[in-house]
Amino acid sequence: MKVILRDDIKDLGKCGEVVEVKDGYGRNYLLPRNLAIPAGKKNLKAIEEVTKQRQFRDNKRRKKDERVKTQIEKTSCTAEVSVGEEDRVFGSVTSADIAKLLKEKGFDIDRRLIEIKEPIKALGVYTVPVSISKDVVANLKLWVVKKQD
Repeated sequence: MKVILRDDIKDLGKCGEVVEVKDGYGRNYLLPRNLAIPAGKKNLKAIEEVTKQRQFRDNKRRKKDERVKTQIEKTSCTAEVSVGEEDRVFGSVTSADIAKLLKEKGFDIDRRLIEIKEPIKALGVYTVPVSISKDVVANLKLWVVKKQD
């Protein structure tokens, strides 16, 4: 059975693609959930319009994400941490701490989008990647400094 996908489906295809699926999968899963429509001349023309609208929305979203990326890259955050002897940091700077610092600067970024491999446990300057969307990543400059008493 040939169907036209109305949405991106993992391991099957992207919106607007014509794919060949087994009859049962198409009839019992894709069509009732409105994830696909039967492939036909009339439906192919209709899905072209849906694809154009989706591309327009995606381009608009990408431009917005690029603007946020440039704003984040112009910004630098300073995390003040308590230190002990020989400038050893008590605790660490985590993605939740960085998200809080970004919120203070006016960016509402979820902590799960901040991609640090492991918590930061030393003083210094770090470049932290922040995923704004799946294809736009900003590099935030983070200063980890000693808290003044």
